[in-house]
Amino acid sequence: MEELAEAASVFAQVRPRLFGIAYRMLGSVADAEDLLQDVWLRWQTCDRSVVRNPGAFLATTTTRLAITASQTARVRHETYVGPWLPEPVDTSADPQLGAERAAALEVAVLFLLEKLPPTERAAYVLREAFDYPYQQIADIVQTTEVSARQLVSRARKHLAAERRTPVELSEQRRLLTAFVDAARTGDLATLEKLLAEDVVSYSDGGGAVRATRIPVVGAVTVAKYVRAFASRFWPGTEVGWGDVNGQPAAVVSHGGTVIAVLTVSASAEGIDRLFWLMNPAKLGAYAA
Repeated sequence: MEELAEAASVFAQVRPRLFGIAYRMLGSVADAEDLLQDVWLRWQTCDRSVVRNPGAFLATTTTRLAITASQTARVRHETYVGPWLPEPVDTSADPQLGAERAAALEVAVLFLLEKLPPTERAAYVLREAFDYPYQQIADIVQTTEVSARQLVSRARKHLAAERRTPVELSEQRRLLTAFVDAARTGDLATLEKLLAEDVVSYSDGGGAVRATRIPVVGAVTVAKYVRAFASRFWPGTEVGWGDVNGQPAAVVSHGGTVIAVLTVSASAEGIDRLFWLMNPAKLGAYAA
């Protein structure tokens, strides 16, 4: 029993980092928690006497399991009803998730990382979010140090090609607040001014609630779309402001139930991406 208690203590110490790796790889709190249960079982049953560095061993186990799990998850996402978006995490309530580095945590980045091969995603997460040395990354993903550097470099180039330089959080918060104000009143002119010309709006309802099942593209089209559903969506709602995945977010409630979490990605050109997280299965943390 004493040996098991020690194993549990070691696991608890590194668990926040393990969850951070798993969540960034899978974009799902539930999937990350399930994966950590598997890691814990393996930690319980392995020969711990030969493990020189428990933290490294557990991080390696977590990452390799997450690479396999992300391959399965991608197949599920291909049959998902409408756009798939990562499950939002209330980082004001769970600050440990971004405690080491907030990198590779925001919704916009996780959405783009979903498109990467799992090993490339893992290398990027380990380097950008947790500052692992390249040789250790290579050992974890079972490649050479040169290849590990190439994996991270390719991931960085992919993200750089897909998104503009983001604005400061204060400006992002200002744009989001102004957008919600204009959306609630259906102010078409203001909406168009806030949006970048090539803005894309993604709505994740998962087939469980009414939501647009294809991305809406372009400032004029998005503004008209937002105005069109204003009279059906906003009446009777309350808007709170939160810290979701380390970014400002609007938390929309109706009758005391959270019905949507809205976050944006913004650059000097305005709001580039709108992420409407509306699938009730992904709003559990806010329902609680």
